Amino acid sequence: MGLAAGVAVLAAVVGLVLSSVLGASPHKEVLLQSAASTGPDPFTPSTGQAATATPSPAATMPSPTANGIRGVPGSTAGLYGGSMHTSSCDVGRLVRFLTANRDKERAWAGVEGIDAAAVPSYIHSLTPVLLRADTRVTNHGYRNGAATSFQSVLQAGTAVLVDDRGLPRVRCACGNPLTPPALVANPRYTGQAWPSYQPSNLVVVTAAPRPMVTIIVVNIQDGSWFERFVGDKGGQDKPVPPPTTQPSESPSPSPSASASSSASSSPPPPPSTATTSPSSGPSTPTTPATSPPASSPPPP
Repeated sequence: MGLAAGVAVLAAVVGLVLSSVLGASPHKEVLLQSAASTGPDPFTPSTGQAATATPSPAATMPSPTANGIRGVPGSTAGLYGGSMHTSSCDVGRLVRFLTANRDKERAWAGVEGIDAAAVPSYIHSLTPVLLRADTRVTNHGYRNGAATSFQSVLQAGTAVLVDDRGLPRVRCACGNPLTPPALVANPRYTGQAWPSYQPSNLVVVTAAPRPMVTIIVVNIQDGSWFERFVGDKGGQDKPVPPPTTQPSESPSPSPSASASSSASSSPPPPPSTATTSPSSGPSTPTTPATSPPASSPPPP
């Protein structure tokens, strides 16, 4: 074989390798998953509790980015829904199934970046809620003894477990661990779309700026609001008034804002006792005049 032919063969091989790595990347294909569907390669049977009402989309969302994706902090009030005093996920059943299947438990832990022995405590630290917007995630199934990975859109109403930064970590309908999505230009959406699905309405949940103590949730039964403690399964839910602003936890203020805030919050300086203003120039100090007592008679 000549040099030119060898170079051509080598180029073809390299092209095939790049095509298999990039062109056929699962990041380009995004699977649409309805709230009730199990999806491919589930880790566990469904542990999600059926919602008795359909959550309405979160009211206030940022404008879409160039790719039509909206980034929403996990601390945004009303990002998640639920029913007061009711868990949307059977956490105990999820833990029991994973700990009874050690191979799956190890694969599951590897996705979340924790030790297999920490799986029960980690899952119990998460909070069950319902998505209120179609949400992009990286989903992970289990096949042939190992974890798989694929991009997906989870329909509003999907039962998930979120961490203390508000990030979805488990999809309850399949027990699959979730991680943030891999966003690419011009993704190809596959699967069965639901009537309300619009690619321009997708959201990506970003980590809250600091760990949260409670999550402000919309009650899907009547539209009221309640707070759920992080890691609680609904037993300590408390009603709260509707928030005045959507984010439940605002980002740290800028240095200039901090300066103006501290200036406005500092006590005012004590009033001056001088009778002349600085702009009047130097003058001989004088004794301040005092008003006569109210009880003294007027001068003749």
